[in-house]
Amino acid sequence: MKANMGSTDKIIRILAVVLMTSLYFTNYISGTIAIILLLVSGLLLLSSFIFFPMYLAFRISTKPKNN
Repeated sequence: MKANMGSTDKIIRILAVVLMTSLYFTNYISGTIAIILLLVSGLLLLSSFIFFPMYLAFRISTKPKNN
């Protein structure tokens, strides 16, 4: 698959993952919502290092074009 994510997009996703996991480990969230947010953060982290399938489906790319 072709990379379709720019560095700003990756940084925002990684910061969101850090926020969600820190909320979990400091016990601000718990129960079902905590499990759901941890799963979402895992998907965000995985997609930030590979490619984002939703961008691929809609032919969106946040990666800068090279001249």
